[in-house]
Amino acid sequence: MTLLGHDRYCDEIVGQTALLRGRLAGADLTATVPTCPDWTLRQLAVHVGEAHRWSEHIVRTGAARNVPVEDVAGAVGPEDDDPASLDAWLAEGAELAAETFRDAGAGTPAWSWAWEHTAGFWARRMAHETVIHRADAAATVGTVGTAGVAFEVAQDLAADAIDEWLQIVRFAQERYPDDAARELRGAGRSIHLHATDSEPGLDAEWIVEFGDEGIDWRRGHEKATVALRGPLTEVLLAFYRRVPVDGGRLEVLGERELLDFWLERASFG
Repeated sequence: MTLLGHDRYCDEIVGQTALLRGRLAGADLTATVPTCPDWTLRQLAVHVGEAHRWSEHIVRTGAARNVPVEDVAGAVGPEDDDPASLDAWLAEGAELAAETFRDAGAGTPAWSWAWEHTAGFWARRMAHETVIHRADAAATVGTVGTAGVAFEVAQDLAADAIDEWLQIVRFAQERYPDDAARELRGAGRSIHLHATDSEPGLDAEWIVEFGDEGIDWRRGHEKATVALRGPLTEVLLAFYRRVPVDGGRLEVLGERELLDFWLERASFG
C-alpha cells in the first residue's frame, strides 16, 4: 500500500471542503441527510468542520491523549444559523487544519484513536472524512444516485480511501471486543472489489480475506466468494454504505449474502 503523500492529503482537505461547501450553497440546511438520518444537512456540515478543528488542535498542541471537542476553541460551529457564517467557518477550519498538518510534517507525533499517532494519520483521515461526507451532502441535495448527475472522486484518492477503510475495519476487530466488525472472520471466505473504470497503472482491485483472527487484504485480481464490480467511485460509496449495491452501475457476482454480511458489520468501532 502506497500513501498519496502528506501534501496531497492536506490539499484534499481544502479542496474537498470547497466541493462540500458548493453542495451546501443554496440548499435547505434543515433537510435530513438520508445516509446519516440522525443529522440535518447543517449538522453534517458542523460535524465536518468540528472534526477539522478538533484534529488540528490535537496536532498543533502535540496532544498525547484525547481532547474533548468542547475544549477546542471555535470547534462547535458558528453561533448563528446564517448559511454564510457556516460557509466561512467551514472554509477557515479546513485551511487551518491543512496548514497545521503541513507545517507539522507527516511524522510529527500526535494522539489518535487509531493504529498510528501522527499528524500524517490525521491529514489522511480528514481528507477521506471530508470526501465521504461530501457524498452525504450530495445525497441530501439529490445528486448521488440520480440519473445523469455524477458524483466523482479522483481515482487515486478513492482507492486510498478503500485502503484506509479496510485498515479501520481491521483495527476495530483488534481493538474493540464488542464491535460488530469482530464477526467478520472465518477462513475460506473472501470479497473481491473490482473497479471497472480504473486508470492505467492504478491497481484498483482488492481481495479481502476472512481469517480466524480477522480480515486481511491486498490489492489484486483473484476469484473470491463474492465480487463487487463497478466504477471506482461507486464501489467506494457502496463499500462505505453510502449507496445501495442494487441498481445503478454496480454488479454483484457470487454469494451476495457474504457481501451483505460485511456491509452490516463493517464499522469504525
